[in-house]
Amino acid sequence: MSSPRFATRLNSFASNAHSEWPDLKGKPSVLQMATRAAKVHGLTDLDLNYPDHVGENPVELARKLNDLGLSINGFAMRYYTNPAFKIGAFTNPDEKVRREAIELTKAGIDAAREAGSNLMTIWLGQDGFDYAFQANYDQMWQHEIDGIREVCEHDPDCLISIEYKPNEPRSYSLMPDCATTLLAIKEAGCANLGVTLDFAHVLYADEQPAFAAAMIARHSRLLGVHLNDGYAKRDDGLMVGAVHTVQTIELLRQIRRDGYDGAIYFDTFPDMTGLDPVHECEVNIKTVRRMLNVVDRLEQDNRLIDAIDRQDAVSAQAILQNVMLGADA
Repeated sequence: MSSPRFATRLNSFASNAHSEWPDLKGKPSVLQMATRAAKVHGLTDLDLNYPDHVGENPVELARKLNDLGLSINGFAMRYYTNPAFKIGAFTNPDEKVRREAIELTKAGIDAAREAGSNLMTIWLGQDGFDYAFQANYDQMWQHEIDGIREVCEHDPDCLISIEYKPNEPRSYSLMPDCATTLLAIKEAGCANLGVTLDFAHVLYADEQPAFAAAMIARHSRLLGVHLNDGYAKRDDGLMVGAVHTVQTIELLRQIRRDGYDGAIYFDTFPDMTGLDPVHECEVNIKTVRRMLNVVDRLEQDNRLIDAIDRQDAVSAQAILQNVMLGADA
């Protein structure tokens, strides 16, 4: 991670659209958003939602993005094409709907591979429940595991990464936290399966991000890191380090120590309040680079390792604050 790749959420670049396209009618196209994203200094990659962003030949789309100076980090599945998915994709009570979701995911994997990527992120937000007595939990869990296993086996050379989230759109998600996701990965038993850690999701799952990353490295592998921030109540999608600066630095230190070599992806929502997405993304990149410099300096200080080994919180905080804020005046 000495020179990390930086990826971003493409839909962010629809923010404040009329400042970029004064004559725009409707929503900007995928290529319009990508062209705007290409203005971001330091951005190397995009993640594309499937099927939303892949309305043409994936090979041709990848070529056009390459012409803009951008690579495709990976694809991310979205289960919106069929209204029936609202009560479940892999866990839908209707076998035909479950089959449709699985086949859609396989098509997304094929498209990602055609576009030159070998990473598919699956966020199974529709797979869950809202009421007591709504779900047969054992059966729903088995459907989820079977669906995950089948899409993994479709192309063993494509990495499949589960992005967990406590809730939304369902009141309770079947993949709400790190431990449950790792249990699912163990039961699925596929070598190409791993985890995407979204910072804001981790916060409102009441988890410590670095601890979650350590457990993922211990029991599976970290395939994606989505950086953002929030107030631990919902998926706020705020800028990196806006609220939880120290926890973000600890996470970056942990994933570096664990050997993570994937892209740092910004899953932030400048479009929620009409921020300038180019400036917002550039500040996120600069923030992460500064944080990685802090990590470098911390790793050069053996006193921090000693303090952590003793669980000496006061000494560890003193060292951290000195690196972040400077020596006493």
